[in-house]
Amino acid sequence: MAESTPLEDLETGKKSKHVRYFKMKVLDNHKSGDINETVENGIQDSSIVFSDKSTSYVDIADYVEVHITEKSTKETTNNTLKWVHIAISHAKRTLFGIRHKIKGKYLQNYLNEFCYKLNRRYFGDQLFDRLLIEVTQDMRYLNG
Repeated sequence: MAESTPLEDLETGKKSKHVRYFKMKVLDNHKSGDINETVENGIQDSSIVFSDKSTSYVDIADYVEVHITEKSTKETTNNTLKWVHIAISHAKRTLFGIRHKIKGKYLQNYLNEFCYKLNRRYFGDQLFDRLLIEVTQDMRYLNG
């Protein structure tokens, strides 16, 4: 899943989408129950979801405000579902470049690590400060 925000340049009228946040989850053979649970727990009910026309996604409309499906073509890959495909290709390249054998039981851990790094790609010089804030918040939570 990729959270994206539609943007329009007021001067040129050119439309694009800016991606902010990624989530990846290993699903068991595209069972609709797994997908429904992932959507229900991972996406706000006021969201608009774009997906391909997979038959696994039939119930998504019950959990979000709007569910728009499009047949997978070169155009939808480059426009509507662009960031999802980019993230998948980067994840594949990263995982196969670093780990040459990946066991299925560890795949979710690898995807979690990839998303963690990807979602923090714009922190730059603030990375250490952000990490320090997270650690101190966790310490306060643990200490009651």
